[in-house]
Amino acid sequence: MATDSNRRALQGYLVEHDEGYLAPDAVFTDMSTGQEWSGREAIAGMLHWFYQVAFQADFESDTILVDDQHGVLEGLVVGRHIGEFAGVPATGRDFRVPICVAYDFAEGQITRGRIYFAVPAFLAQVGAVAPAGA
Repeated sequence: MATDSNRRALQGYLVEHDEGYLAPDAVFTDMSTGQEWSGREAIAGMLHWFYQVAFQADFESDTILVDDQHGVLEGLVVGRHIGEFAGVPATGRDFRVPICVAYDFAEGQITRGRIYFAVPAFLAQVGAVAPAGA
């Protein structure tokens, strides 16, 4: 069943960080900026930059939903702001920011990822803008 192979692909990708679960021509898009990364190497580079250069961070999963064609991952990026991100130089501040990624699958591989990262929450937590209502 496609749902089972898609679930294995998503779990394997998240747990093992194995690029083999990505289709060779997979595309990930940052939905807040429209920036895209195409191919396994580019996606791996973006994720390295995000989790180890801009941030020293980990992903904490709350929800994973998978069907025959799509998957959704929701959780938090938790860590420290150690490099420039969204025009903000490193602050050294800790943060917990919501993230959601919508995935498309074909033949048991991830073909597309659409990343929704709560940039306003990040900015507020690192002191780049005042929180709403302050």
